[in-house]
Amino acid sequence: MSDTVTLYRPTGPQELALVASSGYRRWPPRLPDQPIFYPVTNEAYAVEIARDWNMPSSGVGHVTRFQVRKSFMDRYPIHVVGAARHSEWWVPAEDLEALNDEIVGLIEVIQSFEPSRPE
Repeated sequence: MSDTVTLYRPTGPQELALVASSGYRRWPPRLPDQPIFYPVTNEAYAVEIARDWNMPSSGVGHVTRFQVRKSFMDRYPIHVVGAARHSEWWVPAEDLEALNDEIVGLIEVIQSFEPSRPE
């Protein structure tokens, strides 16, 4: 049994720039209107959000992947918010620094989506 769990996070360019400024080690604090940090449980769902929501709203969407100690993530139930693949953790904003401390390795960008350009 692994001592880490893989999390995925769809993100736009502004959030990714803040992640990059941390050396790809930490997520930035939530904004006042963002009470929850919600990484998702699978790449397909992260792709759907990055491609269908982040990219149209901000011009580019990224899918990130990162590992967190399982003992930390076990305290948060997984919520299904649509189809069975639409599953995510809801981590309260006040717990984000603790989550950052439990990240093992780096936050990786594994896919990016941009609008197609006519040729």
